[in-house]
Amino acid sequence: MWLADLTAPQIDALSQDTVVVLPIAAIEQHGPHLPLVTDTCLLTGLLQSAHAEVDDRTLIAPVQWWGNSHHHLDFPGTLSAPPGIYVAMLQGLVDTVLAHGFRRILLLNGHGGNDIPARQAMFQVRQTHRQRDDLLLLTATYWTLAPQPPAEVIQGLHQSDMGHACEWETSMMLHLAPHLVGAHKELPDVATGDGFKPANRAWTTRQRSSAGYLGAPSAASAEKGQALLGLFHQGLVSLIDRMVAWDGHSWAG
Repeated sequence: MWLADLTAPQIDALSQDTVVVLPIAAIEQHGPHLPLVTDTCLLTGLLQSAHAEVDDRTLIAPVQWWGNSHHHLDFPGTLSAPPGIYVAMLQGLVDTVLAHGFRRILLLNGHGGNDIPARQAMFQVRQTHRQRDDLLLLTATYWTLAPQPPAEVIQGLHQSDMGHACEWETSMMLHLAPHLVGAHKELPDVATGDGFKPANRAWTTRQRSSAGYLGAPSAASAEKGQALLGLFHQGLVSLIDRMVAWDGHSWAG
């Protein structure tokens, strides 16, 4: 069910165990070949494909396009929420869903920069309601939900993980919105690098890529995009199935 299409009485009539999905994405630069709306477009497309399988069990909110994108601010067009404000906004969003009586909430992320703030927001909400063992509060980034590593099952896939405006994102945009994809076949690969792993290095996109992308967009194809979205679709539906089946109190899903 699409939350925005329902009336207040219809929402009130739903079971408190309905899974509520709060999708979060971004409006930010995606190199010289992809539009600012890429993250929002991809997450929207994934939700539209999954909707038919989870419709009567899941309440899906509109995609929140304002994300934590400060690392992209050196590139024009990026719209970013300061991290502290973004955490507070997500916490408030989850709190309003809880106030309406729902107990199973998924913050579904479609932008890498939102991952840590989303986890922090959900952690803070859980501490506020620490005596309630009937709550299932999850965060997930959609491209981590594939049931199998994409590079192992998609023929010709160069990248083993998500980059930025890369083979994966460019492929998915070629499948969902090819009219928004610019010239990418001649773009040179930009390595992601190890960034002092296993430590986590603070970074800006400009520091890692003057062109604003990371990965191999030249290797993208619509066929790869369809296959990638198919895997992420399977993973998302599987996660929602687990949330629906949860017994309401145990730690394991």
